[in-house]
Formats: sequence, C-alpha cells, structure tokens
Amino acid sequence: MNYFLQPVTRGLLAATLLLSACALPRVLKQAEAGRTVAARPTPLLASGDAVPFEVTARVPANHLHKGVAYELLLRYRYEHGLREDTLGRLTFTSGNYVYDDEHKGQLVATQKFSIPNTPGRNPGELLAHGQVRELKKNGKVLRSTDDILVARGIADPARLVTREDTTLTLLPEHANNTMSGTRVLPFYFDEDKWFIRGYLGTNVQALEDLIDANQHTKQVLIIAGHSPDSTDAHNRALASKRVRMLLYYYKQRVKTFSYLNKNENIHYDTLAYVRKWDTFLSKVTSSALKPDQIDSVVSIINDTRGTFEQKEKALHKLSYFDYIEDYIYPVLRFGTVAVTYTAPKRYDSEVYLLSKKIVEKQVEADALTPEELRYSATLTPLLAEKQRIYEVAAANNPNSWEAFHNLGVVLLQRGEKEPTAKTQKAYYHRAAVNFTLAAHRNPTAEFFYHAATAYHRAGDRLEALQNYDYAIKLGGPRPLLRKIFSDRAALEIEVGQPDEALRNLQYAGPSYQNALNKGLILVGREGYDLALEQYRLAQALRPTAAAPVYGMAVVAARQKNEAEMGQLLKQAVNLDRSYAQRAVEDLEFQDYAQGKVFREALK
Repeated sequence: MNYFLQPVTRGLLAATLLLSACALPRVLKQAEAGRTVAARPTPLLASGDAVPFEVTARVPANHLHKGVAYELLLRYRYEHGLREDTLGRLTFTSGNYVYDDEHKGQLVATQKFSIPNTPGRNPGELLAHGQVRELKKNGKVLRSTDDILVARGIADPARLVTREDTTLTLLPEHANNTMSGTRVLPFYFDEDKWFIRGYLGTNVQALEDLIDANQHTKQVLIIAGHSPDSTDAHNRALASKRVRMLLYYYKQRVKTFSYLNKNENIHYDTLAYVRKWDTFLSKVTSSALKPDQIDSVVSIINDTRGTFEQKEKALHKLSYFDYIEDYIYPVLRFGTVAVTYTAPKRYDSEVYLLSKKIVEKQVEADALTPEELRYSATLTPLLAEKQRIYEVAAANNPNSWEAFHNLGVVLLQRGEKEPTAKTQKAYYHRAAVNFTLAAHRNPTAEFFYHAATAYHRAGDRLEALQNYDYAIKLGGPRPLLRKIFSDRAALEIEVGQPDEALRNLQYAGPSYQNALNKGLILVGREGYDLALEQYRLAQALRPTAAAPVYGMAVVAARQKNEAEMGQLLKQAVNLDRSYAQRAVEDLEFQDYAQGKVFREALK
C-alpha cells in the first residue's frame, strides 16, 4: 500500500509545483494590468532631518492566487542614479490589504516609509518595481521588466523659511580708571527645591570667579523668591531656605578661597519674597502677552478678592495660562546675589601698544585694566587682531561678559567673510559659545537671543531652541520678544515642528517674515485660502518683494490654475530675476515646466 501511494504523492506534488510556477506570469500580468502606485505627500516633503511619506498601491483583486503573492519593492535613487536606498515592500497577502470601497474589484495596500533628509538626496526618484513570489521557502520569483516612477525629488520647507537676521554689533568700549561697582548675579532653582544647581546656566561659576578675583568687597545683598504655583508656594519657608543656601555658599567660598576678604568685614543683607505678586506682575508686563491679556492677569491679582491660592487658581482658567506656566513661573524660582566691591584705580598709558605686547605675551596681562584691554580692540580695523585681544581679555577676566559678547560678534563677522560653508559654521559655533558665556554672566533676553541667533546660523538647532527659550523666559521689550518668537518659529519649521511654530507665531505679531512663514506652513497643510491671506499681508508690508508673489504662484500651481500661476510667476520674476532659476528647480511646478505658460512666465 505504501509503495503504491508514494509515486502518486510525488506526482501530485510535481503537478502542484508546475501549476504554481505557471501561475507566476499570469498573476504578474493581472496585477499590473490595473495597478496604480502613489506617494503622499507628493512631492515628498521633508520634516526636519527625515522625509516621512506614505505609499498607497491599488491592484485588481482577480490577480489573487493561492500560494503566490504580488508585491512592490520600493527604493529611492539619487546622485544621478549612482546611489539608492532600499526602503521595503508592499505585499498583497492576507492582512496586508483591504478591498477598495471606491473602486470595485480593487485591493488597497498602504505603508509608511522614511528616508534621511540630506542635500545629496535631492534631486532623486522614488521607484517601485513589481514582482510575484511563491509563498514558500526558496520559492520562485518573477519580476516585471520596468520600474514605476512614484515621486520625483524632495520638497524641503526648511530651505524656504524666511529669517531676517538681526545685525549684531560690538558693544561700545571705554577705558575707565574706576573699577568699583556692583555685580548682580541671578540664580534659578528647580521647582520646590532650594539647592543650588551646579550645571550650565546657574551662574555658580561666575560667582566663584567673582569671589576668587579677591576684589575688596563692601556689601553683599542676597534675595530669593518662589513662583506662585502650588508646588512652590505651599512651602512658606522655601524662599528663606533659598536665601540661606546662597548665603552659606557665598560665605564658605570666601572663607576657603579669598585672601583679601573676610566674612566678618563684609556687610550681608538678606531678603526673602514670600507670597508677593510684585515680581510676578513685573514679569507679566514685560512678557510677549498681548495688552488685553496682561490687563486680565493684572485684574485677577489686583482687583479680585480671595486668598493667594485662589488668585493663583484663577490664573489656570486663562486660555493662555500655558505661556505663564512655561515662561514666567520658572524665572520666579529665583535667587539674586548683588556684590558691591572696589578695586584700585589705574591710569591709561599707550593702550594699543601695551595690548599688542599682552597678546604676544611680552608683558603681563595686568599692564592694562580689563576695560583698557577691551578698549584697545577698537583701535585696530583688523578682525583677526580684534579677536586675539578679546580672547585674551576673556581669558584674563572670566567675569567680563563684555569681552565674551564682543568676541562673539567678531567671530560672526569673520564667519561672514569665509567662502566655505564648513568654515563659516565653525566660526558661527565659536561665536555662539561666547555669546552663551556672555549671557550667563549678564543674563538678559537680548544676550540669550544673540546666542540663539549664532547657534541657528551654525545649524545647531537644539542649542538654538534652548537659547530662544531662555531669552523668552527672561522677558524684555516687546519688539525684542516678538523678534525672538519670530525666529524661534522659523527654526521650528526647519526642524519639522509646524504646530509649535504656529503657536509661537501667535506671540510674534504681524511682520513680513512671519506672514511668509505662516503661508509656508499653510501651503503644506493645503490651507490655500489662508495661505493666500498671509502672502497678501506680506505683499502689503513689502510691495516690491518677489517672495509673496512667488508664494501665491505656488498656491495657484497647487490648485491647478495654470493661467493664474503664469501671471504670478511672471510678476515675481519681473521683481527679482533670480526667481526664474528657482522656479525651474522647484518641484511645485514640475507638472507645468514643459508648458508654454510656464516658459512665457520666465522670459
């Protein structure tokens, strides 16, 4: 009986294999007869450092065959076809497709992919290649003869963001005989904590440098407070604990490292702000909140009856409480150390020549006062010489925020004159580091904004975002805060955070830059009518600029209005001839590039 079944079984198996193999060409032909493949978005759209997209394929349902599957292999080819990334595949097997409700007899498979966003990958092509495969180990594969072009190139909003740089200038330098003064150093504490933070941004190093400089100290004033939120404010002793911690730290440092000053000869004053709204209101009035929003906050605090806790809870009901919580509460967990000191007077003598000798290490650095050394940088037109002077000034006097700031400006100016992007970025990064050092020694919104600007230019996006955040939290003049919010929003578009960008643009106010950037976001979200409103606003603010008109042309192209697109493109090119080449390379116009309307518009 076994001998009889064995050849029969072998015959059935051979017949099955033959049937399966014969089915491959037929399945491939049936699948590709009505197959469509599309990517969304088209063109592919970069989001920060990645290009996420979704591929949807439709094939006829009649191609399905037991033991055989049709699939599409996806790859991205770039650098003139010399390189390609293998992305994956869409396979029409059970569980990987659904029946299409809109197209009877069609199967739909969808899958998400992502490729890195690098300059070398644009231009490029997203390609698909069909094949059928036997669903068994070492099964046969039959591939189609042609590639399918799914999408061409990558659109990168980061390259289209508008950011009008603020010109950073050198601080004025003056040689001054008098070196006495008062140094104010702010500290910030974690929520419900009174321990001094030892990491960057706390001014611990600046305080230690001031004490270690051994300048004759007359008086030290230490103040601390807390934020109104329940975590901080419930501890009535918290502000006093913060004062005592700063006082203890200062006295211990003097005792250990100062040979000129003694604690018993220094007059110490302390003050703890407990459950007072004065500091909170001062921060609110110098914030980027709108005037009516500020009035609402002031009204709750000054005019509403209730306890401290009730007023704080009332703030939670405001629609913009997230701004208060993110940008105002953190800086109310503060401590301030103000040191009044005197230093011996010194008279000027051959400042420039002495500074050159100090830089060349021919004389000791104390041949000039810090002010005189910095002042000597204004006496030479050479950026390299200015840089060396400010480097020596910063190294010899680490408390000199002026030296660090002006060194940052000089490095920015040197970077702007460099012909290569790599060298430029190196200068910009060094400038940003020095702006950061200056800002932590003299913490103002303006100085942290300068650091953010330099990091932004250097392409260090995370550091730039952090410094924009510091600047906003410190508060300042409304025009400055609006510019900070504008530039931060521009950066958020570049890193693929359009939702955050729109949120921050609410506080940035109307401007040419903001209108263009908001229009860019809205085009990406297919909100074409709202985008046109923004481009018209930008055009009204700057009637001779080509960028708003070009943005309207992109909207017209998206809406398939070729005639309107042609008129707007022609207007943009007449305003600025460089937009002709930009339009030729722009993927938004790839469907019209060979048409008469497009060619006429660029003449």
